[in-house]
This record gives sequence, structure tokens and C-alpha cells, in this order.
Amino acid sequence: MLYTGKGDSGTTKLFNTPSGERLPKTHPVFEALGTVDELVAQLGLLKVGLRSTDLMIGEVRADIVTHNVQEALFTLQAELAGAGMSIAEERVTELGALVDEIENLLPPIKTFFIAGATELSAQADVCRTISRRMERTVLHAVSAGIKVSPASLAYANRLSSLLYAIARFSSYSAGVDEAPPSYT
Repeated sequence: MLYTGKGDSGTTKLFNTPSGERLPKTHPVFEALGTVDELVAQLGLLKVGLRSTDLMIGEVRADIVTHNVQEALFTLQAELAGAGMSIAEERVTELGALVDEIENLLPPIKTFFIAGATELSAQADVCRTISRRMERTVLHAVSAGIKVSPASLAYANRLSSLLYAIARFSSYSAGVDEAPPSYT
């Protein structure tokens, strides 16, 4: 069933809502859930683009890395909805290791870059900006009383760094120089 009609009045419920209580769809948790969902969808576009390349991050294809991020974000959605699960600490460590690995392959970054050096880097930059917004919406939901584990919060924070690294790495691997802003 693709719809129930139960939300037509502007309310819905989470897994752990006491006594079946319904919350307004304007509650910060639903903004967070929607932003995570948006990021998962945008990551799908990035994954499809990466699948057509031979871009490797260490021993793992970049499209597989992206898929694994999507999997972790489904866990974050479940956690936000009160399903009693969270992102494992080792997933946070893995993200940091991937960022470090990519950074070691790139020339030092000394400036900002204008998005769009390549189609893939532009898509990764779109994902990066959504990731930053996602982190803010998750924190807003936490400030409204939604429980999110420290590891899940750390993952949400670290994810934009990985996406930034993928954007830079995809341009670098394609041999395309990124343009810094001229600030004119």
C-alpha cells in the first residue's frame, strides 16, 4: 500500500510514540527524516555516476563506498524514527579512514573551489551540501527531544568531509583542475 490516508490531517507517528500519539508533520524530526531521505536519493545519483568509473578509494570502489553510506543513513532514519538502532562507532572510524586515505592522494587543499570541475565532483558537492543541512536538521530534532546516539551524530558530522574528499578526488582522478573563486 503506497498510502494510508492517516496523515491527511498533517500528523503522523514514530515507532516509539507513546500510546500511538501522532505528532504534527512540522515537528523537527520529520524535517530531519526528510533531509536524510533527500541525501540518500542524491547519493543514488552519485553512486550511478561513480559506477561508470574505475575510481577506487583504497581497496573499495567509490560506488560501493557511496552505497555503504546510503545503508548507514537508513540506520540513521530508523534511529530518528525511534526504532532502537544506531550507526555503529566503527562506521564513524571507517569514514575518517576513507577521508584520510583520499587526502593522502590529493595535493594539499589551500583554497575553496567552485563546484563543477566534473559532473561527478559537482554531484558529490551537491551531496556534501545536503549532508551539512542534514546534520543541522538532525541536531534540531535532538534539541526537540529526539534521541540520537553520539556515534550517529559523529557520522552525520563526518559525512560531509567524505563527500568533499570524493568531490576533490573525482576531479583529480579525471585530471581536471578545479577553479578557486576569484572573489570579484
